[in-house]
Amino acid sequence: MKVVAFERNLQGTGASRRLRRAGKVPGIIYGGSAAPQMIELDHNALFHALKKEQFHSSVLDMEVSGKTSQVLLRDYQMHPYKQLVLHIDFQRVDAAHKITMKVPLHFVNAENSPAVKTSHGLVNHVMNEVAVSCLPADLPEFIVVDLGELTLHQSVHVGDLKLPKGVSVVTHGVDNPAVVTVSPPAGGVGEEGGEAAAAEEAK
Repeated sequence: MKVVAFERNLQGTGASRRLRRAGKVPGIIYGGSAAPQMIELDHNALFHALKKEQFHSSVLDMEVSGKTSQVLLRDYQMHPYKQLVLHIDFQRVDAAHKITMKVPLHFVNAENSPAVKTSHGLVNHVMNEVAVSCLPADLPEFIVVDLGELTLHQSVHVGDLKLPKGVSVVTHGVDNPAVVTVSPPAGGVGEEGGEAAAAEEAK
């Protein structure tokens, strides 16, 4: 995904306020061997980009004054009550060094699983994203979690995720946390659901 920015020479609260009045957003690119670079971006284009999942979880091609480098979105500040981006931070990435990034989980086929279709269980998403470590070129936009075989009382853990080559999950000291759990429907388990639960326990 490509992002176009412009060099910013003026700094300070007053300069930033004037930029915002002109429809621009002050920002910074930092990291790597180069010095931090002050930039400005078009507010409307940036506001719409921030609504896209890809903008938050992908390596971005940042063009500044005709030169392109690869960056990650690291932080941004919004106005407390206006739809206004106040500031944004990007970090340069090195193709030879691993990065750590949060990647969204895309859940599929839950409605076709025995847990839902037969047992009428309730699928609970414990996580909607995971932190991964990999080289920039290997960073996935998202990770698919196929719930088609899910049964009542079953859980899907981080260790069950099918990860692309070169990608590992960072759990920050938590051993194999749950990603998805299934609970019985409100009011208890029906006959079919009870049979599914018994079969699961017998495994």
